[in-house]
Amino acid sequence: MKNSLKTPGLKRIALAVVMMGSFLTPFMASAVNIALPSIGKEFSLDAVLLGWVATAYLLAAAIFLVPFGKFADIHGRRKIFTYGISIYSIASFLCATASSALLLIVFRVLQGIGGAMIFGSGIAIITSVFPPGERGKALGLNVAATYSGLSLGPVLGGFLTQHLGWRSIFFVNVPISLLAVLLILLKLKGEWAEARGEKFDLPGSLIFGISLAALMYGLSRLPARGGAWFILAGALGVVLFVFWENRAKNPVLNMNLFRKNRLFALSNLAALINYSATFAVGFLMSLYLQYIKALPPQKAGLIMLSQPVVMAVFSPLAGRLSDKIESRILASIGMALAVVALLLLVTLKEQTGLVFIISSLVILGFGFALFSSPNTNAIMSSVERGFFGVASAALGTMRLTGQMISMGLAMLIFALYIGKVQITPEKYALFLKSTRTAFIIFSGLCFGGIFASLARGRLRSVKN
Repeated sequence: MKNSLKTPGLKRIALAVVMMGSFLTPFMASAVNIALPSIGKEFSLDAVLLGWVATAYLLAAAIFLVPFGKFADIHGRRKIFTYGISIYSIASFLCATASSALLLIVFRVLQGIGGAMIFGSGIAIITSVFPPGERGKALGLNVAATYSGLSLGPVLGGFLTQHLGWRSIFFVNVPISLLAVLLILLKLKGEWAEARGEKFDLPGSLIFGISLAALMYGLSRLPARGGAWFILAGALGVVLFVFWENRAKNPVLNMNLFRKNRLFALSNLAALINYSATFAVGFLMSLYLQYIKALPPQKAGLIMLSQPVVMAVFSPLAGRLSDKIESRILASIGMALAVVALLLLVTLKEQTGLVFIISSLVILGFGFALFSSPNTNAIMSSVERGFFGVASAALGTMRLTGQMISMGLAMLIFALYIGKVQITPEKYALFLKSTRTAFIIFSGLCFGGIFASLARGRLRSVKN
């Protein structure tokens, strides 16, 4: 049953529920980054395996995001979103009770599956509910919720880790998740499933998932020869996926959206590049502040707060501006600011002052705010209603794949410079060298992203 939810009250409920989901997932990601040194100490993890605690979630979410986006278009976005929040809650509890590193990584995978269901349907619900003239503002508020989660993650995660242990950061997700489920069941009525009746593309989903898993695992195995073979297998799998989707009657990801819609394709490419260049900053800075600067988790979290709080404050403004000013202009300025911030972080040393670090993170946060909301608005406004779920999932896949690439590059650099050992004081010089190398690579990626953002052209409004 379609329900456009045109009444203001129901619009607010839909937005509130999606914002809760958008808050939870980044909150967990940024809180886990702060807790990684404590997790590594308890389970005696090396630098690469420590990265997998963060990456396992991203990999699972990226694998299942596109399939669940299509599944939501067919069977209902509200339904998939509800299942996603529920699974996320259960997985958070299991992570909090994990007795080994292996179990923690497995439960993080389950958490990623729940996150994929949230990502694959949340933005599509907002786009279904709000007309084009109001969509930028609503998406901006949703992005602000995302960055509020990123903001609270380091602060609350640092406080909890320092005083109650790292497991507590997983426990706090459970009541918020359950509250969102209750709100959906009691207040959010109706459903959106413009692709109802279509068949689900299971072969395409399997090819997609296996290919991404091979690519990411291969990155983690480098510089060993086996890693290169997995990367090659993953790349061939991606080629096979594109071949299959071009011929499938009901593809899980409609390639025409990329082939025939320049705005959609280049906006997604810009998102992929931006997340590839910026996501691992939180991971690297958490380790830098706690290892090199010897700060406790709570203080490290307060410093890292400077980036996401700027993102949270300016994202709604950028979203509103994108309803009036060309998205490519705002997003490109944001990408350029991110380049400046990353180049500043290249100069990090053991003696670097905290004011310099905070200033660099503030510039990065402002750049990301200017990029993300307008870019999201451009993507969702460039497709028709029947593709909202797929477009939302495609954007989420670019985000998660970019985050995986970012973490994969960081872990690869660790493997090359430090090796598969714990980060101890005698390895600090190599750690700093690894961090500077990562920021050089990330700034180069982001610089290239400016041109992808500018090349997308003007937004031609779609009647949806």
